[in-house]
Amino acid sequence: MTAEPRRRADGVVRLVTFNVQHGRGDDGRTDADRLARAVAALDADVVALQEVDRGQARSGGADLVRAVADALGAHDHRFVPALAGQVGAPTLVAALTGGRGPGHRARPGAAVVRGLLDAGRATRRARGDEPADVPGYGIALLTRLPVGAWRRLRLPVGTPWLLGRLRLGADEPRVALAAVVETPQGPLTVVNTHLSSWRRWNRLQLRWLARRLRGAPRPLVLLGDLNIPGDLPARRTGWRDAVATPTFPRRRPRSTIDHVLLDGAVRAPGPARAVDLGLSDHLAVVVDVELTGGGSAPGA
Repeated sequence: MTAEPRRRADGVVRLVTFNVQHGRGDDGRTDADRLARAVAALDADVVALQEVDRGQARSGGADLVRAVADALGAHDHRFVPALAGQVGAPTLVAALTGGRGPGHRARPGAAVVRGLLDAGRATRRARGDEPADVPGYGIALLTRLPVGAWRRLRLPVGTPWLLGRLRLGADEPRVALAAVVETPQGPLTVVNTHLSSWRRWNRLQLRWLARRLRGAPRPLVLLGDLNIPGDLPARRTGWRDAVATPTFPRRRPRSTIDHVLLDGAVRAPGPARAVDLGLSDHLAVVVDVELTGGGSAPGA
């Protein structure tokens, strides 16, 4: 069922950011319809999702973004995978060494051939433009508002990937997705990302992303699970954070790592809300924003 948007004050745009943990519920299951209903009930104009599955076995092969988009009544949406292939499948090095990791000699003969075949189906760093039939795990933006332009970015990686398949460490690749949405008051650039859980790399990725977004049209909003606590993201970027409430972990939230950073002629007329949807290990963040003046050209 498509959610019907409720009337809001003129010019107010509702934004949601939610790390969905592939829609995992307290019962340990992923139910695409349950996730879709929960997100749609927030009545957002733009939704940023992180840790989203498409075609993953652990999520019953569901396209979680499509399910949420249908329930939300989204005008447009995009999914950008950070990982392609089945999450939890062997990496190339694991396939060749029997799961013992680098430093062990490859298995001989037919076992190596089987390992290479397994590696062809292994989790790999996504290009970002994989066909819909390729399983993926990443982020998504969904909007009830028209979109003037889309842009996807692959962020610097904390863990190198040799040829995109051989992961030389434990961190995941990270991506960002930007859309210029047409609000009733003018265009608004909305960016979704999910930064590394490694302290050094998430700060580096945030600086890198902020530099890349210097040329993006303003006003601009950056949403997502930045894995950086408190007011540090605002201080590092010089942007204003609309979130001042703990968002993680869901059951006993004590850390603000999900953020909504504002730059340019946009403001939040009220405080952001952290909402328990009974899913994931994060709270969903809801914030209403309004444009306060004319937009600026890229780089202005």
